[in-house]
Amino acid sequence: MRKWIKRISAALGLSLVVALGVLAVVMSRDTPCRAAEDARGAAADGPVMSAAVRRCYGPPSVLTIESIARPVLADDQVLVKVRAAGLNPLDWHRIRGTPYVMRIGEGLGTPSDVRLGIDFAGTVEAVGKAVTRFRPGDDIFGGRSGALAEYVAVREGGSVAAKPANISFEQAGGVYVAAITALQALRDRAAVQPGQKVLINGASGGVGTFAVQIAKWLGAEVTAVCSTRNVELVRSLGADHVIDYKATDFTEGGARYDVIMDNVANRPIKDIRRVLAPGGKYLVIGGGGPDANPWVGAFLAPLKAYILSWFVGEDMGMFISHASTADVETLARLMAEDKVRPVVDRQYPLAQAAQAMRYLEEGHARGKVIVLP
Repeated sequence: MRKWIKRISAALGLSLVVALGVLAVVMSRDTPCRAAEDARGAAADGPVMSAAVRRCYGPPSVLTIESIARPVLADDQVLVKVRAAGLNPLDWHRIRGTPYVMRIGEGLGTPSDVRLGIDFAGTVEAVGKAVTRFRPGDDIFGGRSGALAEYVAVREGGSVAAKPANISFEQAGGVYVAAITALQALRDRAAVQPGQKVLINGASGGVGTFAVQIAKWLGAEVTAVCSTRNVELVRSLGADHVIDYKATDFTEGGARYDVIMDNVANRPIKDIRRVLAPGGKYLVIGGGGPDANPWVGAFLAPLKAYILSWFVGEDMGMFISHASTADVETLARLMAEDKVRPVVDRQYPLAQAAQAMRYLEEGHARGKVIVLP
């Protein structure tokens, strides 16, 4: 009997190994790109538009500009003429299909949805018959998949709000993902209170520039970590203290922080814990560039932090934002009141979307990279 149990266990173990191997091959396999003219086929009998698409996984060079069907409105949707669209690290993760686990939702071998982009700002061109919140001519901003295009259709009750008059389309076009992440991480997940000490590592990037301003709005004493060339920028955003990481190691100082928001995850957890106050919170927002391990990529640092948090007194781990109409309205109000000011680094025409993505991947953008359809 014992011999049969061993044989069955060995067979099950071998089957599991084979299954995992097959899954690994399937998840990591890249299907060759189809030619644009073959993939497009008969685009549509109705109106068309230009859009940035990717027909396969790979570096930014797989991005192409194609003529595809313009969105058809549902009764509860508005059609927006996109004036500006922002890029985020999420976009290059989707282009490359890494970490590979993303492909379970994105498509195995080849993307199931060729459209890209989320952040947008533009003008309402048409509305569905059930829409009452917006009307043609309204300027709005928010988030909707497929934003790297001339048009996008978004639900009236989706993650959109009226664009403040004091904010340009270029500024509003890069707000959604980064600002929502900063707002929900600091206000909700970290529950930042007035007087608390908050450190933002990677303070000059997309999320970081919003995080500095939102932490100040919440009443925190903010320390920003950035490179030499960005010191004045983050100071102008309201940071109380600025640490130039090229000159000073923030993990070697005597200060202790109630909340550390890490947008780059470039320091070992043991070093971070040295400057985290007892019972403090460490939130990993980003980290891991396009050359990171394609299996774990940006998940490695937050996974280590999360596991360690089981055994220590600090709250540590990854934070991922969620869609919220109310939070887009909050951001609109903060911008209208000049409490939050979006920072735009570079602007590219839609035809240069691949170049814009390559620049973002380099990791040196000051604020947001914007594409203009």
